[in-house]
Amino acid sequence: MVALRTVSVVFLIGFLAKGCRSQPNVCGVAPLNTKIVGGENATAGSWPWQVSLQTVGFHFCGGSLINSDWVLTAAHCFGSFNASQVTVFLGEQSLDIPTLNVVSRSVTRVIIHPSYSSFINGNDIALLQLSSSVTFTPFIRPVCLAATGSTFFNGTLTWVTGWGNIDFGVNLPSPKTLQQVQLTIIGNRQCNCLYGDVTITNNMTCAGLLAGGKGSCQGDSGGPLVSKQGGIWVQAGIVSFGVKCALPNFPTVYTRVSEYENWINQQITSNQPGFVTYSSSGTDEDLSVSCTGLPALSTTTATTADTATINTVPATTASPVVCGNAKLNTITEGGNSLASSGVWPWMVSLQSNGTHVCGGTLVAEQFVLSSAACLSSSSNASDWTVILGRLKQNSSNPNEVAISVKNISLSDGTANNIAVLELTRKPTLSDFIQPICVDLGDNSFPINTPCWASGWGSGGGAEQTLQQFNTTILDCGDASTSNTSICTGVMPLEQTDTGGPLMCKIGQSWVQAAVLTLNTKSRVVRSVAVFSKTITFASFLAAKVGTFPPKANTSSVSTTIKPLGSKASSFLSFSSLILLSIPAFIQALS
Repeated sequence: MVALRTVSVVFLIGFLAKGCRSQPNVCGVAPLNTKIVGGENATAGSWPWQVSLQTVGFHFCGGSLINSDWVLTAAHCFGSFNASQVTVFLGEQSLDIPTLNVVSRSVTRVIIHPSYSSFINGNDIALLQLSSSVTFTPFIRPVCLAATGSTFFNGTLTWVTGWGNIDFGVNLPSPKTLQQVQLTIIGNRQCNCLYGDVTITNNMTCAGLLAGGKGSCQGDSGGPLVSKQGGIWVQAGIVSFGVKCALPNFPTVYTRVSEYENWINQQITSNQPGFVTYSSSGTDEDLSVSCTGLPALSTTTATTADTATINTVPATTASPVVCGNAKLNTITEGGNSLASSGVWPWMVSLQSNGTHVCGGTLVAEQFVLSSAACLSSSSNASDWTVILGRLKQNSSNPNEVAISVKNISLSDGTANNIAVLELTRKPTLSDFIQPICVDLGDNSFPINTPCWASGWGSGGGAEQTLQQFNTTILDCGDASTSNTSICTGVMPLEQTDTGGPLMCKIGQSWVQAAVLTLNTKSRVVRSVAVFSKTITFASFLAAKVGTFPPKANTSSVSTTIKPLGSKASSFLSFSSLILLSIPAFIQALS
């Protein structure tokens, strides 16, 4: 549970009770809970439905008590454990301090939703039947569940609780007191825009702070996300997955409880949990959210629904994909400076475990070019994610898209080797996401040609804004006698700039002449920086990419380079990206 700072957020939200089904005087009542603002440690009895799932004394997931015999949790919590290995602890506050308020039960049955395959695909929900009924006390009580038709509009105030990590890789310190943090609902349309490559379905809901710093973390999986309506607490979600812990612009994704009322009641046929219709009044601001790749709203969508029905945008004749087109680039003068959004729309950030490692460029609709040196730590596709349309590493980027990597290929020549990353899907192109042209021998770069490089070095300020460096093509002199080298003036490049482009404007199109690298062959000789031309790798690029888009100022529809050999076709599904035993860019929070 991450609660690094208190953020004051004011929302006008209306609540209208629409009825409670079963246990109306029992569920959702927490007489010891008087919290109304953000905080960290929870007081004893504040969240009497919170349970700890443990095996051999080790807490691995949370859950919520929903009646005297059943606990609700996440399906992915049981990827490694079966019922006989799990003990449920109720009434806990601090895991390291036993009290008379705590009782435990073994689990006789685990029911995982039949359509669950991976938390990334939804239906991340499970029911646990306790070995015997528990007696309700001020410290042990069931929570009410959101009924079918409940609406949690964008901005709805919620709470999430758990004993998970307090930051990525940082365990909750002893005495391991239950943590609580107040969050706001992030509408599904906005959440889809933020996650890009991950589809946020109607069976999910998102909550967090766009500024980051507060949210669920590893060990919180299965725990409840609740909102208060009138005098009762209603569970809106189950902690499912996220990007590390409470990163900016990546709210945690929860299983939407209201979508599973029928399924829960089919499993629990007697003493059924209390379901409450939670209603947000007014209109949902999320319905006005739009971003590249997000389907348009249906014109028949009701303004009071928090999960809008969407229609596919009518088919239109797509403009042919071209390379080197940067509509927002008006650079005419030299000098080094911070870039602005859309100036270099092919720039990508190569990320491992949510951290920027190197730059790269989109060179075809589904292929990224970078330096092989960037992949020295791992050439496993599942360890990498590509962020397109990004400007600032430490701030909001409304035009960015995150896409996982399907396959990685490394050249094996004697020059500074390059890497081609095949993406799992094609991004939707925009003014902020475009491919750059790659020089394969059909361009010339005369001496004194003005060129640019860009990357996310340390000079980007607190927000780590993309930097741009102006340089000039120089005579390599005795620095290199090979026609496969290109030389420029010295630029202040760093390791984090590696993989980015040396790019020059030819006619109306920007062309990448070389891949930036800090290896020995990208050296400084007599104030000349030497790089290996992209033409050096023409055969390799032909085999791995095949078809490159034409220049922006040409009339041809496509440029095809015949591959010299077969391209690897092994497909790594996005769900296999997630390994609970190792850090991953997007991962379950168990």
